[in-house]
Amino acid sequence: MKGLSMVATDQLSAVFAALADPTRRAIIATLATRDATVTELTAPLSISMPAVSRHLKVLERAALISRSRSGKWRASHLEAAPLREAADWIEDYRRLWDSSLTRLDVHLAAMQAAERATDPASDDDQERE
Repeated sequence: MKGLSMVATDQLSAVFAALADPTRRAIIATLATRDATVTELTAPLSISMPAVSRHLKVLERAALISRSRSGKWRASHLEAAPLREAADWIEDYRRLWDSSLTRLDVHLAAMQAAERATDPASDDDQERE
């Protein structure tokens, strides 16, 4: 697995903490399709605009979104890089587990083959099937 610096780990912690909340994940899902204002993000949610703004601040601190101003409108934009870093971190562990499970499969197959080789009754059982 790749080594992570403490700063990268802290960033990863901020990303996972931000994604732990279902409302923030819903906001991320919306921003994955388009940039949106607080008003647009509030519409499908059952919470107030100030609550959505607080969620946006968490997402912004985790570098998952950026915000830009155009006139009186302030739009939020999804920043995909931190999501990619989180996915890469998870992928490293998926590969570790896949490798472990493959080794376990090989070990079990070897044990079963050894058992069949030393147990003549298992050959009789197979012939009856």
